[in-house]
Amino acid sequence: MKKNIFTLILIALTLFPAASFAQTKLKIGHVNSNDLLIMMPERKTAETSLQTFAKSLEEQLGSMSNEYEKKLTEYQTNAKVMADPVREAKEEELADLERRIRDFQVKAQQSIAKKEEELMEPMIEKANQAINDVAKENGFTYVFDTASGSLLVFPDGDDILPLVKTKLGL
Repeated sequence: MKKNIFTLILIALTLFPAASFAQTKLKIGHVNSNDLLIMMPERKTAETSLQTFAKSLEEQLGSMSNEYEKKLTEYQTNAKVMADPVREAKEEELADLERRIRDFQVKAQQSIAKKEEELMEPMIEKANQAINDVAKENGFTYVFDTASGSLLVFPDGDDILPLVKTKLGL
């Protein structure tokens, strides 16, 4: 990971003409955003809230699974003595319950992911603002995130997309 970041830095440095270096001093910094987020006090509250939310969904899933197991056991015990229409209705009921359990699992996972995003977003915004403030206050031109290898702070520049589109004939 560090090798990739240093490679990115070297590439970035080679892209600037030598004259720019004479006029502007670059100050490069890095931060591990994952470590920063773990240290934030809001993290504990968010984790507790997410665990409580996930536990409530697990309890609902457990209830549905218990209902399924009970109906399956009842079906297996009495299937041989059931009339065909009753047996078919019970099989459909079991299949429907299985489908509802699978659907619930998918929706629960999506809900947990959405809840985590909702809880983390304010912390991420707060961390990003602090990183930007520190970079500005301390004169950092570029700040890399060592957790993801992405560039967090950089000077304003020209968007070359129109030029690239022209070059490609788009």
